[in-house]
Amino acid sequence: MSNTKMNGGEKETKSGCEQPQWTVKSEVERQEFKKCNMARGCLCCLKYMMFLFNLIFWLCGCGLLGVGIWLSATQGNFATLSPSLPSLSAANLLIAIGTIIMVVGFLGCLGAIKENKCLLLSFFVVLLVIFLMELIVVILFFVYRAEVADYAKEDLRNGLKLYGSEGNVGLTNAWNIVQTDFECCGVVNFTDWEPVMGSNFVPDSCCMEYSKNCGQGTSTLWRDSGCYNVVKMWFEDQTVILGTIAMCILVIQILGMAFSMTLFHQISRSGKKYEA
Repeated sequence: MSNTKMNGGEKETKSGCEQPQWTVKSEVERQEFKKCNMARGCLCCLKYMMFLFNLIFWLCGCGLLGVGIWLSATQGNFATLSPSLPSLSAANLLIAIGTIIMVVGFLGCLGAIKENKCLLLSFFVVLLVIFLMELIVVILFFVYRAEVADYAKEDLRNGLKLYGSEGNVGLTNAWNIVQTDFECCGVVNFTDWEPVMGSNFVPDSCCMEYSKNCGQGTSTLWRDSGCYNVVKMWFEDQTVILGTIAMCILVIQILGMAFSMTLFHQISRSGKKYEA
């Protein structure tokens, strides 16, 4: 009987020792499980946020590409003012920018939703290259600002020589539109037209009050301000708007790189895809 009690006591003692160990172990596992669930939930949220962000980005690229193609098809006779960069028109710029945005957005969307490390890394590298190129261009522009201004003026003067010539309808229309909309004449002033059209002759778009053949005869009817300075002042007046747009683009690029690298490292650590 005493043996039975002793055996029972031993059982009670064993069960009393084992039960707290089991409770502690299960509590640790429960906490770890909660942490895993929280991490999985955060990553799923990050994944879908990145997907949605890049989807909007991709749709914007589609819109720019569509507008660029429409301008190219309907406004084909409107070209650039620069003879050294004949392809640098508004339509071509929109097509190029829209295509780049579409490619970047596609990489981000597919890489996020598929949790593909190769696509996420490609997305990061493309954004980084674009960011560095933008940074280099801005730095070079401010370092060589005077040289850029002189080159732009000389290039625009060379463009004036092609005004009205055969095969340059786009450049001719571009100068007429700029001079009319910005109320200017020539590059620096109306005398820039003298080597092109002769003395006392300017395009009719230089006139303060437009009428047929108003660019012939007297300079009192012509605008004095050159288009280079007028357009430059217009950009300076839009500094706040342009600066805001530039900062938004910068923030978007940095967030895109940060999100892609976060998702990339978490997928690498886990060794498998997180299920949504």
